[in-house]
Amino acid sequence: MPLLSLITFLPVVGIFFVLFMDSKRGELIRVTALLVSIVVFILSLPLYFHFNAQVSDMQFVEKLPWIPSFGIHYHIGIDGISLFLILLTTFLMPVSILASWHITKHVKEYMIAMLALETGMIGVFVSLDLFLFYVYWELMLIPMYLLIGIWGGPRRIYAAIKFFIYTMTGSVFMLLAIIALYFLNHRATGEYTFNLLEFYRLELSFAVQFWLFLAFAFAFAIKVPMFPFHTWLPDAHVEAPTAGSVILAGVLLKMGTYGFVRFCLPLFPEASHAFIPVISWMAIVGIIYGALVSMVQDDLKKLVAYSSVSHLGFVMLGIFAFNVQGIEGGITQMINHGLSTGALFLVVGMLYERRHTRMIADFGGLTRQMPVFATLFLIVTLSSIGLPGLNGFVGEFLILLGAFRSRILYASIATSGIILAAVYMLWMFQRVMFHEITHEENKTLKDVNKREFAILLPLVIVIFWIGIYPGSFLRKMDASVDRLLKQAGRKSETVSNLRRQDKKATPQIDIISETGTEW
Repeated sequence: MPLLSLITFLPVVGIFFVLFMDSKRGELIRVTALLVSIVVFILSLPLYFHFNAQVSDMQFVEKLPWIPSFGIHYHIGIDGISLFLILLTTFLMPVSILASWHITKHVKEYMIAMLALETGMIGVFVSLDLFLFYVYWELMLIPMYLLIGIWGGPRRIYAAIKFFIYTMTGSVFMLLAIIALYFLNHRATGEYTFNLLEFYRLELSFAVQFWLFLAFAFAFAIKVPMFPFHTWLPDAHVEAPTAGSVILAGVLLKMGTYGFVRFCLPLFPEASHAFIPVISWMAIVGIIYGALVSMVQDDLKKLVAYSSVSHLGFVMLGIFAFNVQGIEGGITQMINHGLSTGALFLVVGMLYERRHTRMIADFGGLTRQMPVFATLFLIVTLSSIGLPGLNGFVGEFLILLGAFRSRILYASIATSGIILAAVYMLWMFQRVMFHEITHEENKTLKDVNKREFAILLPLVIVIFWIGIYPGSFLRKMDASVDRLLKQAGRKSETVSNLRRQDKKATPQIDIISETGTEW
């Protein structure tokens, strides 16, 4: 069974069903979209249970000629790195659609955009052909642009255009790099192809790696987003509808970090090592900057948005530690951030539906009125902080362990981000949920209903699952991460030997980076 294709294109089938429904039958449209997303999630579960953790190669591979005259194939597959990102996508989509039940404006178009977005996101994670990858990369941009621009807040047009321009700018540079790899591979092998696995075998000079790394890294740094490319994120999060914020934080931002792992490290190992100080310092600045800015926010949604800059800084720090603990911690933290921050956006959305405000000062004393909500909110808050026993602790611990093994200075400074996270998250929770009720409107607020409980409960269960039994996730990615490190190490050593030979023939100035890599 072509399971990956089925998971990828089933939402498109759902779009056709919704497309021919009467726009006035909003309830039927919502139920149809929800059922399609649930079926996609159920179909994605065999990927986990039938995934061979001992094998480092791509699994569930499908390859068909698409435009053979240009070497373009429909080539998809997954490994232990992309497995959990696909599961995260299919898991969050039903939750997001269920959280969109209050949408009454253009319901039909909204659900079509959500289902199209799911196909685009899954396609990015399964693509092994760079042309196909780029198609999906651009495809997912359109429905998210529409979700923000049509169903967003008062400044939705500004936020949508800013999101589109930032992402498109980075994508152009990546496209140029993909075309360059296409012709470099032809020069080396005589074959025209966009096959990513073939590109892994290329032996590129350091100068070529340097420029191609910059092109890919620019696109991915915008998507993460890393400091200082983050300025589109708060606007997009604040103006997006609740489900849009959940998907944006839970999945779309991970495409940047995934891009570094899938493309930059194995394709350009020498350049990746050389850029360790640059990327690490950008990550550290993002960790501290995101935390400090979050601390002074008076808008709940903007606070959670800036916290993403801080959390994803940890992910980047772990990836560029270049060891098993750091990379596995980074991948785990991608999943953790999707769950915890996605849940925080859902919580903020539930408060906004009741009070039509996101200002922290407008709340206070909600624990008495909403005890179940307060309990779930507290669990999600502690998860975001990284309390032992919850998912956030596992990822942050592995990242810091890997960072300490790589360079103690980076890890020592980054640790301050954990302390700052505890400050702004607990302070926010205290102001929203405790103290006396000072606004009369808060005295009549109702606790979570069945739909809201059904939204948050699965997230809380997975938060505890990862925190208590992380081995069920880490074992699946061991072989793939080991292969990634071997690829980078072997190719880096080979290129270093070539550069040493070139150095004997051509005098040049040595600039030694903090990692000892020679430029």
